[in-house]
Amino acid sequence: MKTIDFVYFNAGGGHRAAALALQAVIAQQQRPWTVRLVDLSRVLDPQSSFKRVMGFDPEDFYNQRLQRGWTIGLAQELKLLQGGIRLGHASMLRVLQRHWAGTEPDLVVSLVPNFNRVLRESVASALPGVPFVTVMTDMADHPPHFWIEPGPSQTLVCGTPRAMEQARQAGLDDAQLVLTSGMVLRPSFYGLLPIDLASRRLALGLDPLRPTAVVMFGGQGSKQMLDIARALDGVQLLLMCGRNQRLAAQCRLLRRSAPQAVVGFTEAVADVMRLADFFIGKPGPGAVSEAVHLGLPVLTFKNAWTMPQERYNALWVQEQGVGLVVPSMARVAGAAGEMMQRLPLFQAATAGLDNRAVFEVPEVLAGLLLRSMISSRPSGCSISAVRLSTQSPSLQ
Repeated sequence: MKTIDFVYFNAGGGHRAAALALQAVIAQQQRPWTVRLVDLSRVLDPQSSFKRVMGFDPEDFYNQRLQRGWTIGLAQELKLLQGGIRLGHASMLRVLQRHWAGTEPDLVVSLVPNFNRVLRESVASALPGVPFVTVMTDMADHPPHFWIEPGPSQTLVCGTPRAMEQARQAGLDDAQLVLTSGMVLRPSFYGLLPIDLASRRLALGLDPLRPTAVVMFGGQGSKQMLDIARALDGVQLLLMCGRNQRLAAQCRLLRRSAPQAVVGFTEAVADVMRLADFFIGKPGPGAVSEAVHLGLPVLTFKNAWTMPQERYNALWVQEQGVGLVVPSMARVAGAAGEMMQRLPLFQAATAGLDNRAVFEVPEVLAGLLLRSMISSRPSGCSISAVRLSTQSPSLQ
């Protein structure tokens, strides 16, 4: 039984969601692996020293900023964070070396940005020969020192050709790179059964025949959803507020001309989203990819408040022809009208994309484990014997 560690943190939620998605698919496929989720924040700060001094976790502060829409200036703050990571490199390296030496995984997968140099070096020095993989949960890098760190002893999994191009420009060679068909989505977004759209909308108090937009700003929600709901007074909306209970309460108090339904946190995200005809929200890689996978065209934003690592995502929407991008809230009403007029065209574009990344990544990991076993096999052990010990089921 091989052990794989998925490294994540809770800033934004997408990193942990990708780790859980891969863990679930690996379990469904009954692969002979033990999967462990490793919270990088807890490894580097096991005593929660930061929280004791400041009164909150850095991840909580980041997520609260997302809720309030306080995202302007993050590009500059990112440089400060990266400078602090470089200053703390030696001490973090020692902590991580001790962690890997004590836990001894057979493969380490990073699903986080900014820390991949120290993660790669710690695995290579503490566990020589153990593969290190970075699975990008953004559509593109925000160089330098965000997702892509040049160097040996690593594999980088990219969800777009743009990320592959950036990796080559950073100095990685093709033997280190893998291109998947998109972002890692939760397995609940696959194998969906048909639904009675009319009755489901009626149950939420919506008009079953009226064009409907689902508005979502990640698991933390955002007060920008209130502005969108007011700007689209005549558009039927499905407002997904995530864990932001205050936002959900404020949305329910809105008085609008068109019907609306407000949904709090739910595990059945795919089932709720597909009650809509199109998606409105920030250009997060997960939400945009989920919407397109479900056949929902995207109406999103790109401006000074867009997080630097998400700016390419808006361009991707335009490149793929799957939606519209506006620079400000003042343009959202006109764009929503255009979206509804051109809906069949945009829906046809979403149908041309087939994202199977959550099933492709385990195949990549299986190949790396096999290569690692072959390279470390004792003298006289045949390749066929090693291959037999790592057989896994085919993709579902």
